[in-house]
Amino acid sequence: MAQECVNHDALTLDDGVLFHNRKGRAIELPQPLAPLADTHGHLTSFRKHDASIAICRAALAGVRMLVVPIDPVDEFPRKFEDAPAFLDWLARQVDEASRRIERCAERGLVPPTFDEGAFGKVAPLVENVRLVAGAHPYGAAELTDEALSRMDALLASPLCVGVGEIGVDFGPYNELPADVQERALRIQLRRAHELDLPVELHVRDNPEDESCQAHVLVARVLEEEGVPRRGCDLHCFTQGPEVMRPFVDLGCHIAFGGAMTFNRSEDIRLAAAECPSELLFVETDSPYMAPVPLRGEECEPAMVAFSAGRLADVRAEAGHTRQATYDALWRNARDFFEPRR
Repeated sequence: MAQECVNHDALTLDDGVLFHNRKGRAIELPQPLAPLADTHGHLTSFRKHDASIAICRAALAGVRMLVVPIDPVDEFPRKFEDAPAFLDWLARQVDEASRRIERCAERGLVPPTFDEGAFGKVAPLVENVRLVAGAHPYGAAELTDEALSRMDALLASPLCVGVGEIGVDFGPYNELPADVQERALRIQLRRAHELDLPVELHVRDNPEDESCQAHVLVARVLEEEGVPRRGCDLHCFTQGPEVMRPFVDLGCHIAFGGAMTFNRSEDIRLAAAECPSELLFVETDSPYMAPVPLRGEECEPAMVAFSAGRLADVRAEAGHTRQATYDALWRNARDFFEPRR
């Protein structure tokens, strides 16, 4: 489990190590060869972690961008009264993370630095926590006018850089028919077109469906509605190359996370090796699917370092240098999630 020695107002890492396994042994993070971006990390769903500590630890791991999804159906009013309440909460987490980072620096524990000649001046993570807003397919039936109004309030925030996660889910936890999910997807996809925002897609198939009808349906909708000018991100991709290719043909970015590191995920690694460099993302989908060597723990944004390292290794076997993979991951995220001016 992530080592958290927390008193009332400080994060202390007594041995200077960010992660330990269940036996208390230090887990070494791969050295990031470029600034890291977690393109999809939930901060509002932790069971064990404090969001401000998670941001602090991510910064210490080399993360310089975090994209936080917020759901106008599922998270209101259960977690937040309204959009301003969420935005105020997020600002407090970032402010507290900044104070934690300063206290860590006093003890000599600082975020890694990157060559400005290669990457330009990269803002610290606390200046680069962004959000996307959209109703998950589980909530498609509840995408009411009130929910859309909350969504519009979130999309209006200067921190908001996209619509998501939206899509179709035919997995074991889904209870909604395809037409209800498709309607919600189209409504939100059209919002992205209207506002000139990119989208983050959630697409999950029934594991017993070899024809992958959820992906087929979403690809059809994208062809009919059009991919937004600012782009489309297939978040948390867990399929093989055959399922990926129609989305690559549409120009969609493909985001790989913890599942790509699992022993039995060879099909995902084949897709990761084949994905064009200019369409490559890495993410955590925290608090879900923590990567090896921390599989089974509650995932957090700092763990993107493990997935990025494994992704670089996988692509190195396919002829890409590790540096080229790290460079592409940062460049793609920076350009795709550019704040509105």
